[in-house]
Amino acid sequence: MNTEHHDKFMRMAIALSEQNVAQGLGGPFGAVIVKDGEVIAASGNKVVPSNDPTAHAEVSTIRLACQKLGTFSLEGCVIYTSCEPCPMCLGAIYWARLDKIYYANTKSDAAEIGFDDQFIYEELDRPMTERKLPVVQLLRDEALGAFKTWADSTSKTHY
Repeated sequence: MNTEHHDKFMRMAIALSEQNVAQGLGGPFGAVIVKDGEVIAASGNKVVPSNDPTAHAEVSTIRLACQKLGTFSLEGCVIYTSCEPCPMCLGAIYWARLDKIYYANTKSDAAEIGFDDQFIYEELDRPMTERKLPVVQLLRDEALGAFKTWADSTSKTHY
């Protein structure tokens, strides 16, 4: 795909971010997923209208693309996002197996307008016992039963 095509899809993601702000739908973020030069899914940030803190533009677009393609794997697809993905979205992009990320604004640009995820990066570097959000392990031996059943299953779907 040539630069002109990449620019077209990025402009779509940027337009979604602008539309989100203009319509009062939430943060200035948009994303588009493309496969073989065709738009599979597109979405703005849906956190506010859906009351879902995980409904960032990238995650919302991944959900739509997976529904449309009928799969949990987006191999062969790329994502265009109006901003460098936050830690959650980056994780979702990896889990969805997208082939490539194209982004416009940086995480520093986002931080300058109040969307600063630096504290999450810092928390991930700390031992669990030193994190601001308490983390407590309970009933590991009981929970291992489900893991053993999964490991022994011959009918599981790998993902």
